[in-house]
Amino acid sequence: MTASTDTTAGRPAALDRPVAMIGAMGAGKSSIGKKLSRRLGVGFLDTDRLLVQRHGPVAEIFARDGEPRFRELEREVVAEALASTGVVSLGGGAVLDPLTRERLRGASVVLLTVTPEAVAARLEGSSRPLLAQGGMDAWRAIALEREPVYRNLADLVVDTSRRPVSHVVDDVVAWLAGAAPAAAAAPTDLRHRQEDDA
Repeated sequence: MTASTDTTAGRPAALDRPVAMIGAMGAGKSSIGKKLSRRLGVGFLDTDRLLVQRHGPVAEIFARDGEPRFRELEREVVAEALASTGVVSLGGGAVLDPLTRERLRGASVVLLTVTPEAVAARLEGSSRPLLAQGGMDAWRAIALEREPVYRNLADLVVDTSRRPVSHVVDDVVAWLAGAAPAAAAAPTDLRHRQEDDA
């Protein structure tokens, strides 16, 4: 079982494995992960933030050392973060590393999805290196390329396109409270249209 249930609050009382937030750039992994950790009363680690604290801005790492070195540093930070039993937000490309994918098998993996239309406003003015030359066309190509990897790893899929963060967090908490072991069931896909939340 991923979490025991606190029957007085109707939410998970304790996690026995980390909850890993994966998905494309701009899907809301950091903001949703942070609120989810508060709700669960556990720690929150943002692997991109940890990497920047230790090694400097992502754009500088890409420019100075290239993407392969960035991915190596990212793998190390992700491994450390996934050793916790809190909520971990992974960078969009972290799942490209085979060792990271293997480590994610020991986590409850939540894939956050987002439409190109919804993400365009979220990424406006972004200095993310992989978007620097191509903007939303680059985002679409990257998201399409990574989608099968994300789906293969996901235990739960939640669309964040037009939903308040609190509703997404509610869905994840409810899923964790009744979650079966990751290997025992196919991913649960929670998709909501905007009018469903009205």
